[in-house]
Amino acid sequence: MFKMSHKRVFYFLSCLLFLVCVFSLIGFSHYLLSPSRKGGCNQLFLVRKGSTLKQVAAELEKKEIITSKRLFMLWGRLTRYSRNIKAGEYRLNSGMTPAKILEILGKGAIISHAVTIPEGFTRKQIGELLEEKGLVDKDKFLSLTGDPAVARHYGISGPGLEGYIFPDTYRFGRDLHPQEVIDVMLRRFMEVFSKFRKRADQLGMTLEQVITLASIVEKETGSADERPIIASVFLNRLKRNMRLESDPTVIYGIKYFNGNLTKKDLAKRTPYNTYVINGLPPGPIANPGRETIKAVLYPAKTEYLYFVSKNNGHHYFSKTLSEHNRAVQTYQKGLRKRHRRKSN
Repeated sequence: MFKMSHKRVFYFLSCLLFLVCVFSLIGFSHYLLSPSRKGGCNQLFLVRKGSTLKQVAAELEKKEIITSKRLFMLWGRLTRYSRNIKAGEYRLNSGMTPAKILEILGKGAIISHAVTIPEGFTRKQIGELLEEKGLVDKDKFLSLTGDPAVARHYGISGPGLEGYIFPDTYRFGRDLHPQEVIDVMLRRFMEVFSKFRKRADQLGMTLEQVITLASIVEKETGSADERPIIASVFLNRLKRNMRLESDPTVIYGIKYFNGNLTKKDLAKRTPYNTYVINGLPPGPIANPGRETIKAVLYPAKTEYLYFVSKNNGHHYFSKTLSEHNRAVQTYQKGLRKRHRRKSN
């Protein structure tokens, strides 16, 4: 009699447990496949670096994108998506099912933001632009790109990464570490320069020499047609052991430049004042684009040693100092006279 009762209790409890599991599974499935609120509006949801599944689930529940953080966490652990949640900005809404939301987070389908780095920007300007876009902290970016040890990590000798942050259009997610952004830009630079490396070797130029000279050419002219000619001027001067005498290098070496380059500035000795030092400065002064790098490696064949701005976006090139002085008289001093007449 006792044995029969025991069996019945066992069967009863087994059936009850089975029904509980079935209904729990049905309820869990319903939760996973049912949105928190139909027709919900899109929300920007930021997963910060190092966030745990528990923290993410709690924030989703707080924003009413999901209804149960516990069930969300359970599904995350069962599917192992919890290990793959990528930091970044997501577009989510309460009209999505929890299963879909976890899939988006697990796949790292973050929102990316386009940013275009103009040719000739300095690393300081790039840091400011990236911070303005809400992508990186400028100070951290500048600290990394100005660190010689970081440059050596990428196989670059010099004072930092100025010159090697390649100008291009990129897409980045928010809340990235500046190092991740730098990695992308440096990989792009190396990809572009790999096509020129053989040519640089043929000319006997190091990577650092090519990019330093290209950065000077980049800052000297905005005219694509003139870049190979200006490159030829500087290369001709270097071959003759003449100083480069480039205003942009002087400006780069002035910590707080006010926009007015003076004779005193031109005479002051800094590592970047090519009116005073011989040869190239210790590193690039800006980040040159592909065509400017190409201009340095494939310069025009000229005998020019001087150039002066014609104040119309172009330059006058000279072979001799006397010819150059006449051009300066015509274009620079003549311009000052015209300005004085207009002001009177």
